[in-house]
Amino acid sequence: MKRIITNILFSLIALGICGQTTELLPYGDMNTWVTRDIKESHIIGGAWKKCYAVGPEKNIKGDEPYRNMGGSPWASSNVMAKVVGITKVSNAVFPEERAPGDRCAKLTTMLERCKAVGIINIDVLVAGTLFLGEMMEPIRSTSDPYSKMEVGMPFSRRPMALVYDYKLDMPADGKMIYSSGFGKKKELPGRDKAEVLVILQRRWEDSEGGLHARRVGTGRELLGTATKGWKNGHKLPIHYGDISREPYFRKYMGLIPEAKSYYARNSKGEMVPVVEEGWDTANAVPTHLIVMFSSGSGEPYTGTPGTTLYVDNVGLAY
Repeated sequence: MKRIITNILFSLIALGICGQTTELLPYGDMNTWVTRDIKESHIIGGAWKKCYAVGPEKNIKGDEPYRNMGGSPWASSNVMAKVVGITKVSNAVFPEERAPGDRCAKLTTMLERCKAVGIINIDVLVAGTLFLGEMMEPIRSTSDPYSKMEVGMPFSRRPMALVYDYKLDMPADGKMIYSSGFGKKKELPGRDKAEVLVILQRRWEDSEGGLHARRVGTGRELLGTATKGWKNGHKLPIHYGDISREPYFRKYMGLIPEAKSYYARNSKGEMVPVVEEGWDTANAVPTHLIVMFSSGSGEPYTGTPGTTLYVDNVGLAY
């Protein structure tokens, strides 16, 4: 009898391991992209620039504000801005051919230059960021950047891990700099790292339209070592409930500070911050999923130019 029970237990364990499945997120194979051709204002050179979005294979010409197409849940730091009448394109996320007929997403940290003789001559450091959500175009100011991003998508399942393929290139002598376009570039100690996060939240709305959340599930990691080729099927575990006292907990896994809250639309269609108010119970059911990849993990306008994160085949393991 003891041997029979032992065999049953081992069979159940094996079934759990072998039965684990991974489901790609919509457009998670990164194979199709929208290509936007936008003409920048004449005062800054009037060049045609390309701006990419993960979505159906499509080409758009002109400076119409972009909204997610074809059911794609993905947005990025690629954006068209119209500030004081000047049209400018920023693009740091690109489609990249991984193999013939197979593309991935290339996220890079770079200096975005904007020059107009006698008026402006600035360098702004941007990190390539890809996330579930939507960007509110056109961007009309650089203040409060999170308010221009609707972060997260409705979601009510409880996956075990975020699964993805990745490759990381790090400059051998890369230094971290700060460059906001105002004042000279500043060199900072250390070097930046790429970042990946998956967060499950249970959100609700109060009577005044404010959005609140409790943290249901957490997965977050910093990538700081260049890889030799691709790491396929990498798994970022999702931990449920309050993990703040667990041995694997790191400060960057904690609750999102209110001052840095992500934004979403409330029932009135207004963009408002989603304030995380605490940890939820370990068995709570989420209402929203946040997934984000970035070639940088520091504050805005801070990073190591040349840091490049390649991402492909993004899914969730159950």
